[in-house]
Amino acid sequence: MALEERVEAAIAAAVGFGLGPDAPPRLAQALPYAVTPGGARIRPTILLSVAIACGDDRPGLSNAAAAALELIHCASLVHDDLPSFDDADIRRGKPTIHKAFNEPLAVLTGDSLIILAFDVLARAAEDAPGRGLGLIRTLAKRSGMPDGICAGQGWESEPTVNLSAYHRSKTGALFIAATCMGAQAAGQEPEPWVELGSRIGEAFQVADDLRDALYDAETLGKPAGQDTVHARPSAVTELGVPGAIRRLRDILSGAIASIPSCPGEAMLADMVRAYAERMTPVAPAAATSPMRARA
Repeated sequence: MALEERVEAAIAAAVGFGLGPDAPPRLAQALPYAVTPGGARIRPTILLSVAIACGDDRPGLSNAAAAALELIHCASLVHDDLPSFDDADIRRGKPTIHKAFNEPLAVLTGDSLIILAFDVLARAAEDAPGRGLGLIRTLAKRSGMPDGICAGQGWESEPTVNLSAYHRSKTGALFIAATCMGAQAAGQEPEPWVELGSRIGEAFQVADDLRDALYDAETLGKPAGQDTVHARPSAVTELGVPGAIRRLRDILSGAIASIPSCPGEAMLADMVRAYAERMTPVAPAAATSPMRARA
């Protein structure tokens, strides 16, 4: 099975756990709506790539980890789009959850996806409790406080923002989870994989800042110019467009150098190079790649 198909199958199976004949119908509709279409699925793809590079001796556990990570990411998007945060009308080219359903259901959808993510991991952990517990702890750490994605959202309410800490938690945290959880699912220690995830995450955030500044809403599949509208910290604001592009390239070069020794090291280096090409901004008129537009 191709990696893309494996990711989608794992996510579909995970969402299935959250549905049932007695579930509230509209909330049951909102869960799959929130996770499809899935954009680039970068985080679960990185997770499975690391697991494969490390041996992937328990693919069922790797699949569950990939699905759980994507559910957390999708939940964060649902909450980010709420009127109390970005008040966005469009996500991945279609109405956001609070527009397609309503605001209470959007809150419940995000909450349900978070809980479902940990349920999926707990189910898969029965055959490998030690690895499963480590995966649950890593996902929890990178989702909450003090340095997970909740912390990243929290930085937007502070009068003074540490840009590095903001990027590391808001975006980098789930990329760190991707590399560490991929290693853990394959029975490896997660710590050596933190730097790779951190660098990919920082690069992705810088690229996102550039897309937000350079592209329009049609290209992005979501509102553009949100960093300026919400006065959020941005690599473009701090460094300018040329400086942000240089920073992006420097980060990705460091990411390749940080890959730990493993059987699939060369494959992972190729993966990072591919992401470097896709993330580097192009002229807005040519920015039509789905990965650029809907990650």
